[in-house]
Amino acid sequence: MSAALWSARYLHSTVVIDAGDPRNWETRGIHGYLGLDGITSPELRQRGRAEAERVGAHFIHASVDTVTRIDDDYFSITLERGMTIITARLLLAIGIQDVWPDIPGLDRCYGKTAHVCPDCDGYEARDSKVVVIGAGRKAMGMALALTTWTNDIVICTNGEPPDLTERSLQQLTTLNIPVLDARIRCLRSDHGELHTLDFDGGMSLDCAHLFFALGQAAADDLGTKLGCTRDSIGRVITDEHYHTSVRNVYAAGDIVRGPQLAIGAAASGAIAAMAIHHSLVPAVRRLEDPEAAPERETTTSAN
Repeated sequence: MSAALWSARYLHSTVVIDAGDPRNWETRGIHGYLGLDGITSPELRQRGRAEAERVGAHFIHASVDTVTRIDDDYFSITLERGMTIITARLLLAIGIQDVWPDIPGLDRCYGKTAHVCPDCDGYEARDSKVVVIGAGRKAMGMALALTTWTNDIVICTNGEPPDLTERSLQQLTTLNIPVLDARIRCLRSDHGELHTLDFDGGMSLDCAHLFFALGQAAADDLGTKLGCTRDSIGRVITDEHYHTSVRNVYAAGDIVRGPQLAIGAAASGAIAAMAIHHSLVPAVRRLEDPEAAPERETTTSAN
């Protein structure tokens, strides 16, 4: 939406194809967004869409079926219901998906007291008892990040091996962060407020906030189909202008590498739209580069 807003303000014909399944669908409030801290995801999306439409952007509720390169400058996009769109530039803002633990009750507190991002929601868990679900370095890294806000942290591997070295386990012991490997039977909450984890075998653990760190994957395979260079988890690699390895294809938001913050996603969309605009400006309307080598003049001599 940020890219659409900026692109439309540059007077480009702009279309947003959105399937309506955002990653943060249940987040009770988006934090750290300057001027809008705590705004809900639906409200931010509603405001963003209205702003983009006001300056001429068009929204289509659909999924992309195929993308085909027509030539060096144009792509053909076919939607799931058969509509075809021809475009000179593509921006992938398809995001990523979080791998959820299979635990009954998680959906009832996700976004309020169950989270995936310590940077976004760690402040709300300050001085609370926090459980991190996961194993290995990912879970340990999340637990260490949360020590900024609380000293009452437990790692639960949910039946998996801890997958940590003795040195890592000792570091956690020094910080008084225990590691439990029992399988979690269910989460108990009231109106989204988590209060108890029940384990197989009858053990229960009080808990006010939960963070899970199981993994992520690209939300769509469009980057793969287009041939964009990606990293080990499928994120699209771009340059500083958010241009991918494929000519005239850009990417922004959580699908590119970097902090996964709403305000960061919005910023990357704006920068990508600016780069797209500059790529579409005809040479006759561009300021000449003073460092560019001048063309050699052809001269003839009269003898």
